[in-house]
Formats: sequence, C-alpha cells, structure tokens
Amino acid sequence: MDVLPFLYISLPLLLASYIFTSHFLRKPSNLPPTVFPTLPIIGHLYLLKPPLYRTLAKISAKHGPIIQLQFGSRRVLVINSPSASEECFTKNDISFANRPRMMFGKIIGNNWTSLIWAPYGDHWRNLRRIASIELLSIHRLNEFHNIRVDEGMLLIRKLMSTSSPVNMKLVFFDLMLNVMMRMISGKRYFGGDSPVVAEEGKRFREMLDETFVLASASNVVDYLPFLSWLGTTVLEKKITSLKVKKNAFFQVLIQQIRESKDEKTTKKKKKTMIDVLLSLQESDPKYYSDEMIRSFLMVFLSAGTDTTAGTMEWAMSLLLNSPKVLAKAQNEIDMKIGKDRLVVESDIVNLPYLRCIINETLRIYPAGPLLVPHESSKDCVVGGYNIPGGTMLLVNQWAIHHDPILWTDPKSFNPERFEGVDAMRHGYKYMPFGSGRRSCPGEGLAVRVMALTIGLMIQCFDWERISEKMVDMTEGLGLTLPKAEPLLAKCKPRLEIQNLLDEQVRFAKYL
Repeated sequence: MDVLPFLYISLPLLLASYIFTSHFLRKPSNLPPTVFPTLPIIGHLYLLKPPLYRTLAKISAKHGPIIQLQFGSRRVLVINSPSASEECFTKNDISFANRPRMMFGKIIGNNWTSLIWAPYGDHWRNLRRIASIELLSIHRLNEFHNIRVDEGMLLIRKLMSTSSPVNMKLVFFDLMLNVMMRMISGKRYFGGDSPVVAEEGKRFREMLDETFVLASASNVVDYLPFLSWLGTTVLEKKITSLKVKKNAFFQVLIQQIRESKDEKTTKKKKKTMIDVLLSLQESDPKYYSDEMIRSFLMVFLSAGTDTTAGTMEWAMSLLLNSPKVLAKAQNEIDMKIGKDRLVVESDIVNLPYLRCIINETLRIYPAGPLLVPHESSKDCVVGGYNIPGGTMLLVNQWAIHHDPILWTDPKSFNPERFEGVDAMRHGYKYMPFGSGRRSCPGEGLAVRVMALTIGLMIQCFDWERISEKMVDMTEGLGLTLPKAEPLLAKCKPRLEIQNLLDEQVRFAKYL
C-alpha cells in the first residue's frame, strides 16, 4: 500500500473531525467562547507569554470577558468581568472553593493539605478558622501592635543613618521579614547585633527568594501530565530540595519555642504564633503535628512578606513620580498629626488620603494579579455559560483594575478616585485581597503595616528620585507582580520634625 495517498486523505479528515468536535460541538453544550484553534495535546499553551495577566487581558479584550481556554489537559475559565467575578464568589463560591492540584502544592503544600492548597472541606475550614481567629484576629493583631511600632521606628532610625541612595526593595523586605518572624517566633533576623542570628536570617531570606522563583516557574507537567512518565523533572527536584531546607529551618524554631515553654520561668511573655499552634498541639497532637505547624509557618511567611513589601515599593515609586501627591499626603499628616509626635496606627482612620494612596497602588499593581487559582468542584453556571466540574478558574483582577470602562483613565495614578468612598464599595471591580471563602485572611495585617510604614516615611523624610529621570515602572516576572528594577531613592530628614527624630535616635525607643 502506498503511504502518501493514505496520508493525503486521512490527515485532512482528522483535521476536519477535530475542528468539528472541538469547535462546532461547543455550541449545544453552551460553553464559554474560546480561541480558535485549540491545538491537539497542548491546547492554547502556544498563546501564553509572560506576563500572563497581560496576555490573558489581550485575549479577553478580543474574545470577551468570559472565555474558556485549554492549557494542555486542563480546562481553564478566564474571568475579566466584575459581574462574572461576583457570580464566582457569591452564588458559586462553594463550587469554586477548591484549588487545582499543582505540583508545587503537592510538594510544598504537603500533598495539598496546607491552608493555600487544601480542598474545600472540614480540614480546610479548620485551617481557615485557626488563621482567622487564632492567629490573625483583631485581638491577636493588637497583641502584636508593639512589634509593628518597634519595627517602624527601627526603620526610621536606619534610614536616618543610611547614606543615599536607599534600596527600598531591601528596606521593605527586611522590614516585613522582621515583622513576620517576630510574630511567628519572637526572633528578629535583620538589623541586630548578633552575627549568628544575621547569618541564620540570610539563609532564610535565600530560601524565601527561592520559594518565589520556583512558585512562579511554569511546570509543564501540571498541564501535560503524561510527561511525568519521563521521570522526575529538574523543577520537581528543586522544589523537593527547598522543602527539605524549609522543614529543617522551621523545625529548629518550633523546637526552640517548645523548649522555652517547658522551662519553668516566672517571666510572662506574649504568645508567638508558634506558641499558639503548640498549645493546639497539646489538645490533639496527631492532628496538630509539627508538619502541620511547619506548613502554617511556610504559608504565613510566603504570603505575608513579598506581597506587602512589593506593594510598599510600588507605592513609593508612584509617589516619587508624583511629587504633588506626595506633598498632599505630607500636608495631611502635618495638619492632622502635627509635628510634636509621630504617626501611630490609631491615626490611620484620620488620614484618608494616605489610605487612598494605598488603595490606588493596589489597584494599579495588585500583589496577586490573577489571584490564586480556584477550581470548580461541580458543574455550575457563570454568565449564562455552563462550566463543567474540574475547571480551573483564573480571575484576572489586573485586567479588571485596568478596564477603561470601569475606571476613568485607569493607567494614571490618581488616589483622589478613592476619596470619600469606602474602597470596598467598589465591589467586585476592586479585589486586591480576593473575595469569597478563600480571600486573603492577612488583609488586616497588611493594611496596618503598609499604612503605618508609608505614613512614617512620608512624615519623617523628604524624598527624591536619584536623577531627573522618572522612576522605571516596568513590571518584573513573578506571581506577586514585582518591579523589574529595585527602587533606589534619596531621602533626608524633614527639618520640621528634625528635633523629634533626633530625640528618637537619642533614646532609641518610641515615646
């Protein structure tokens, strides 16, 4: 038999059959619109280019605010609409309360049992309860108030003694690591006098940097699972190695706190997060295992450092490029607080323009531009379209935050757009911390730290760009929308409160 004639006949038939089944049969099933063509095996992976949120925004602009794509073997629903987002996080909230099973979640998330990766159910509800009530409640945040105040003042004193230009990326990252680690374990790693502790902190920061790099790396096996037959990938080996290092690091912290609890001492100290989790372990050692505690610590540090630090870096970058906004914020603080004392957290409610700056920063540069992926546990309906169970959901909040139909001149930095309006009243067109059951439980902590830190920096220093050129606002690659180039800035203490700052340095404490 001659092979060539056979191929000439069969290949067009196969192609025609594929087009018919993948495109025309979609209409009776009432699935969302898709992009043609959907290639065999890889689906729409050929369309994806970094940054993903911009690529998906362009696709949605052409094909509609609700589209269905095929990432290899995974069906993906991409939402670029506030009304569709509202449907997903209200009437379909339970349906979309699951997470897709990705390799990173399997390894780092202990077989998808951590707070971020656990499927919706009793176990996840208990983890969420612990996070929201035991660790991040208003009561608990108030207990940690002095840590945030102390770290804010240490930052101000550091900036007073640091020669310009200042690497703001490192300044904010060290601040957040210190805040989180003191809340978690009572230890301060950066800016202290102990070389041993500093070296320990350096190793930890390297692990955290590696976490963000590996978490943002594309794992093709998540979408083409048949490739796992070829053996363990390089990425999988790196993630497994990272988990081993993280487990060892956190186990040392847990053991140190456990031993300090066992010591008979009359000194009363405030509970760290590890203290709280170890207390729970006493009631149910099997469930609240050391592995579970380590998992909690990994989630809190990963979610609570880079995101908040990155938002503050974006905020200062925007302010340096907008001197009038910076001057208006300084004037608000001078008028409301005066020059005889420094900003404290309780002042934030009386500094609405400062909060507008933070809200606008989160609108333009949301720390989670695509949120954390969700997955439907059963069939549901969104925007009138049938969504099959097992569909991965990506809510492109970056696109929603930049939609010119929803926001006037969305590319411009305009904090005034939030004046006189509670940001939450913007509903599902503004979701910097997500929405629904799996929204970020750390919102309260993040807002407190950002408002206090930015407020102190505006009150205490005059800020300038390092040159006449505008600050480069290019976005880097990563899950948390980092800046491509770290922000470098010049600062000098403001003459109006120089005496107050000198007093802070002399007494080395907050009065």
